[in-house]
Amino acid sequence: MQDAGIGLACNPAFCRCEVPIFDWFTIMRTTFAFVASLLLMSAAAGAEPPKLAVFDLEMIDTSLQGEVDGPRADEQARLLHTGEQVRKELADSGRFQVLDIAPVNAAAHGSNLQACGGCDVKLAGELGADLAMTGVVQKVSNLILNINLYLRDVHTGQLVAAASADMRGNTDESWSRATDYLVRNRLLAPNYGAPQAR
Repeated sequence: MQDAGIGLACNPAFCRCEVPIFDWFTIMRTTFAFVASLLLMSAAAGAEPPKLAVFDLEMIDTSLQGEVDGPRADEQARLLHTGEQVRKELADSGRFQVLDIAPVNAAAHGSNLQACGGCDVKLAGELGADLAMTGVVQKVSNLILNINLYLRDVHTGQLVAAASADMRGNTDESWSRATDYLVRNRLLAPNYGAPQAR
């Protein structure tokens, strides 16, 4: 056999075969594709984020105006909007699988979730949640308000995290900014924003 290809000289029935020559680009491209596919498979096989039920917030109004005039429509709308904002921001983070609370929403609104002896955990359990979040806005006056969020483990009933922020002003913007602060700097922070032990 005299040509540049490698052939099987001992048996003429076999055809001659060329040995492919690989360049480094092809090797690196193939290696990259293999590693990328492994990473995608491991990410898909990873644990799913915990299922979270975020209930609408409630209000404790100890202001003189609240005592005289009762609940205000704009504040009730803000409570609903704040719950939606928390749900959206936590869902968008990918760290939680936020569940639809519609099946238990009427029961939740018929209860005082802060003082019902764990009914929030029970309702969240009916949804198949791992975690339950409740919240309350405390109003002292139109200038002094506070928003509090509580995260509980549905399986144990234990408090996992609590987050609080003061608001100065009773406006859509002040509520939204305080809520965004709590989500970013507490709920999505390492260890829910609690100081790390040194």
